[in-house]
Amino acid sequence: MSGGEVAGILVAVFWAILVSFLAVALARLAQTLRATTKLVADVTDQAVPLLADASAAVRSAQTQIDRVDAIASDVQDVTSNASALSTTVASTFGGPLVKVAAFGYGVRQALGGHKGDVPVKAPRRSVIVGRTVSRRDKRDLRKKKD
Repeated sequence: MSGGEVAGILVAVFWAILVSFLAVALARLAQTLRATTKLVADVTDQAVPLLADASAAVRSAQTQIDRVDAIASDVQDVTSNASALSTTVASTFGGPLVKVAAFGYGVRQALGGHKGDVPVKAPRRSVIVGRTVSRRDKRDLRKKKD
């Protein structure tokens, strides 16, 4: 065997090993592609019903939003009507009721004398630990401490 023949055999062995590795890699790639195809098919089978359910849920939510919108507009109408009624009642009965109350107060003052002119002064109080005491009680407390 000459050097050229040995080199040719080495190149042939190298190519055989390379082709073997490429065949194994291609076989694994084919297996991965089959698994990916199966996975995509399974996801598609499960996604289609989910999308249908999601679409139905969105339609139902839109219906409910429309109902809430109608209710909100009705509440707004009722609120404006109640406000108008309140204003009408206040303007109709407010002035005469104030006049009647003032007249009653004047009659009480005229019949009762001037008792209401002198205000009654309330005793000053202090709060001690959640308890209200008057000044006299404070003095008693100070005497007890001494």
